[in-house]
Formats: sequence, structure tokens, C-alpha cells
Amino acid sequence: MTDLGTRVVPPGFAALRRAAPALLGYVAVRGLGLLVLALWSAARGKSAHTLLTARWDALWYTRVAELGYGYEVRLPNGDVHSNLAFFPLLPWLERLLHAVSPLSYADAGFAVALLASLAAAWGIFAVADQVYGRRAGVCAVLVWALLPIGIVQSMAYSESLFTALAAWSLYAVLTGRWVTAGVLASLSGLTRPVGLAVVAAVWVAGLASFTSSPRDRGTPSGSSFGRNRSTAPEPGARSPERAPGPPADAPLRREPAPEGAGRAARALGMLLAPLGTAGYVLWVGHRTGQGPLGYLDVQAGWRNGFDGGYAFARFIAAKFTSFPAALAGLGLIVGVAALIRLYVVCVRQRQPLPLLVYGGVVLALALCTSSYFGSKPRLLLPAFPLLFPLALALARSRTPRAALVVGGVAVASAVYGAWWLNGSGPP
Repeated sequence: MTDLGTRVVPPGFAALRRAAPALLGYVAVRGLGLLVLALWSAARGKSAHTLLTARWDALWYTRVAELGYGYEVRLPNGDVHSNLAFFPLLPWLERLLHAVSPLSYADAGFAVALLASLAAAWGIFAVADQVYGRRAGVCAVLVWALLPIGIVQSMAYSESLFTALAAWSLYAVLTGRWVTAGVLASLSGLTRPVGLAVVAAVWVAGLASFTSSPRDRGTPSGSSFGRNRSTAPEPGARSPERAPGPPADAPLRREPAPEGAGRAARALGMLLAPLGTAGYVLWVGHRTGQGPLGYLDVQAGWRNGFDGGYAFARFIAAKFTSFPAALAGLGLIVGVAALIRLYVVCVRQRQPLPLLVYGGVVLALALCTSSYFGSKPRLLLPAFPLLFPLALALARSRTPRAALVVGGVAVASAVYGAWWLNGSGPP
């Protein structure tokens, strides 16, 4: 064992300094997106501020923050849209920030989203840095910022808050901080229904660590899935995951806890992880008088439910009944195939088990639910582990070429985001 494998994770400012290039790149990309949105909106006589803080779901979160739960809209077709469908952590933070500052509820939601997006970027960097190294970590954050729907990261929505909690929970799992992982997983379960993906990752990782060999328990996370595979390729093989860079670019590690304390911490983390989701779902069931399944009834009022992808498949098939709608249908098929391909690559590159579980559950929930189909791209926004193969490819590129690619895609993403938000936008 070398001193490279036993360096201690730097606390506080040192960790922030390590992540600084990723955070600065993220701010630059998203700042460009907001600037283009402001100019585009002004040219169309619209308010970028309103688009970011007072449209679609942002209005529902603001109403929860200001008036609490109990508001619903009954549509002519009989559907009932209840604000009980919206999980409470973002409205709670909006209410708290409004109470301690002069910000309105809407502006408080915007501020929370901006801060959470930075925390999410840092968390994504921490996870990728731990697994693949610093350069890949920076590229992972840039790829996440460059997504065509990246503008949602700056909206008063819950995606950025959820991604931040999910990323840091996964990082805690990878570094053996099980209680922290459980607390963050519980908070993610108070943010969005897809918090189940974080709970699943913590539980599967915890169960795997209980059955790992004594040799594996010496790794930072207490099991084999926590090893940095980029620093331990098979003999004679070129590691497909390793980003270019000097050895000092390897992720920093922490000393493992004693075995007895480690097992207790894993058990406690697993116990804490589902409390957020379970607590809110049971409260909704009590509030509606429908019992433990009451939340499913609330979602049914929005025509949301898990159907294995049947409704989505019918939606795509319907596109092929006319032209040029058939082109959109073809694009959807290509997009879904690309997502599945990315996940297969993640498996082949042997991503750590908690990342594979988390990314797979987010992908399955996004593609196999009957929710409004236009919302599926933003439902996939938290699935950042699927972006790691792209980040690794970018990390292997020479710096001038990588900068050119990032710059070009950043402009295209900013233009698309401004056009999209001024048009149909996220539901």
C-alpha cells in the first residue's frame, strides 16, 4: 500500500478548493444560460424572472409554502390536482428563507434552487472524483450543466435540491459515512418521490457491505463497490474508466472505521434512509383518509402512476400516425435507446454498485411512469451517474479540444433552454 491510498479526505476549505474548477465551470455555463434566457425573454416581451419563479410547478410549491397543504384544482374531465402531490422539503425551505429575509416565497424558492444547484454540482464532482479522479469530476459537472434542459437547475423547482441530496448521500456511501448517507437519503425522500432511488442505493450498498469479505471491508466504503477502479485496473489491461492525469489526481480516501462501529453505522444509516419517504406518504394517507395507499390516489388525480412504460410506448407509437410527428417519434426512440445504452456502458465500466442502483431506478421511474410525457426529460435530470461515460470521454480529450466542445455545447444549450422556457417549457 502506498501513501496515495491512505491520504485523508481534506476537510472544509481544502475540499472546496479541490472542487473549485468544477464549480467555476458550472457557474459559467449556467450563467450563460440565464443571460441568454433574459435576453430572449426580453425580446419576446416576457419576464425571465416569472418564467423561473412563477410558472408551472413553481407556483404549486409557492402555494404550499405560503398557505400549506389542502389546495386542489378540479378539472372539467373530473381529474383532481391536489398539492399533496408535492413533497414538502422545498416549500419548507422557501417558508424558512421568507421568514428570515425580505425575499418573497417565489424568490426564496429561486434562491434555494440556485444554492442547491451549486451543492448538487459539488456533490456530483465529489462522487466522480472519488471514483475516477479530479479531471473526470470536473467534466462530470460540466456535462450535467450542459444538458439541454439544464435551465431547470436554476428554476424554483425541486430537481436541484433533490440532486444535491442524492449526490451527497451517494458520496457518503462511497466513503463509508453511513449515518450521513441515511440522513441525506431521508431528506431526499422528503423532496421528490424518486427519493426511493436513493433509499434503494443505500439499502443495496448496505446489504452488500454486510456480506463483503474482510479484505473488502478495508476499503473506504466498507465493501468492494467503494474501490476506486480507475486506480486498480486488472493486470495487463487498460482501465476504460481512468481519466488522464498524474497520480496525484486520484481521489482522496479516509481511514475505515472499526468493524463493530462500522456495522452499527451501516444498520443505522439503512434504518434512517426510508424515513422521509415513508413519513410523508403515511401522512398523506392519514390526511386523505385513504390509508397507506392514499398518496397513490393523489398521484392518480394527476394521472401519474407506474405502468411499466405502457402509456409512454403508446404515446410514442401515436406519433407515427402522421408526418412530421413521425420524426418526433423517431427522435424519442433514439433518445430512449441512447439512455439505455448509457446505462449499459455504466455497467460495463463497472460503476460502483450504489451508483448503478440509483441511476437504474431513476431511469426506470422516469421511463415507466404514466406522467405527463413532456416532463420526462426533467425527471431524468437527477440521473447524473448516466453522464459519467460522457464525462470520461471528455476527460480523455486534450484541453483545447475539450474547451471547444464545452463552449459550443454551452451556447447551444443556452439557446435551447431560452427557446424551450419561452415556449412549452417544463410542465
